[in-house]
Amino acid sequence: MAEFLRYRLLTGPDDKSFCERVSAALDEGYVLHGSPAIAFNGERCIVAQAVVIEPSHHRRRRGDDSE
Repeated sequence: MAEFLRYRLLTGPDDKSFCERVSAALDEGYVLHGSPAIAFNGERCIVAQAVVIEPSHHRRRRGDDSE
């Protein structure tokens, strides 16, 4: 991911791909924020998970240590 947002809400079908997206965000330095949510859209379950990253970690990832 080119740009790190301090907050992201990941959503999608409850499948392996969604779990891989959450895992990738965790590998990038994001941490889970709150509990996951799940809803049924009439066809399948859709899940959501918020993730956040600390500003100091964000700067280190960009290679910018200045305030």
